[in-house]
Amino acid sequence: MGSTDRLRQITEAVREAGRMGVAELAGLTGASEMTIRRDLEVLADQGVLERYRGGARSLVLRGEEPPFALRAQEGMEVKRRIAAEVAGLIADGESVVLDSGTTCLEVARALAHRRLTVMPLSLHAVNTLTGTPQLTLLVPGGRPRPGELALTGPLTEASLAALRFDTAVIGCCGLTATDGLTAYDLEDAAVKRAAIASARRVLAVAESAKLTRTALAFVAPASALHAVVTDEAAPGDEADALAAAGVTVRKV
Repeated sequence: MGSTDRLRQITEAVREAGRMGVAELAGLTGASEMTIRRDLEVLADQGVLERYRGGARSLVLRGEEPPFALRAQEGMEVKRRIAAEVAGLIADGESVVLDSGTTCLEVARALAHRRLTVMPLSLHAVNTLTGTPQLTLLVPGGRPRPGELALTGPLTEASLAALRFDTAVIGCCGLTATDGLTAYDLEDAAVKRAAIASARRVLAVAESAKLTRTALAFVAPASALHAVVTDEAAPGDEADALAAAGVTVRKV
């Protein structure tokens, strides 16, 4: 098991149990206790859990989003394939509003040297796109969420309301045909709704696991999306249900 997969497994196990010991985690993952101790230190530094002698307790509640630093290391190959597919769907000269999140950050990297106008909704993506000469960068107002650096609040929503984009690229925490596009954070959900309202075309990006989840905050019905770009592991029944709702499903 790679270190990223092991960190995810530890995070999920401790979150489900509330607390777990080093020996229990070593047995679960097949790693040595020394490796588990190092992993727990990494996760403690990321704010995922709190260490105590012989184990750790979770700081991420059920239904909460794991920290950005942890998510940024997960599924990089899949996220890059999704980003490349999205980049291929965007023509030079378009104006694009780009949502926050780790998959959208990969989309920013894929668009960095294109002739586009882009408004990113996170400071991570703003930093990625700064200094690329062919691209016109628009920076919205707003308050960055700690760690995530997603821009939220009335200033962000006002920036979106003042513009009309060709394409919105929207990330999500959950997406199903029944419950639509959902997010963990209420302020983030409000910004996503404003981005969708400002664009002629809406492309959602979601790793396959998100097509089985529903998070707390409703963003929009599936019918508000023109297409979703996901990976080939996406469940067939959910992909079919999204297609029946009028959404083009592109698996990469």
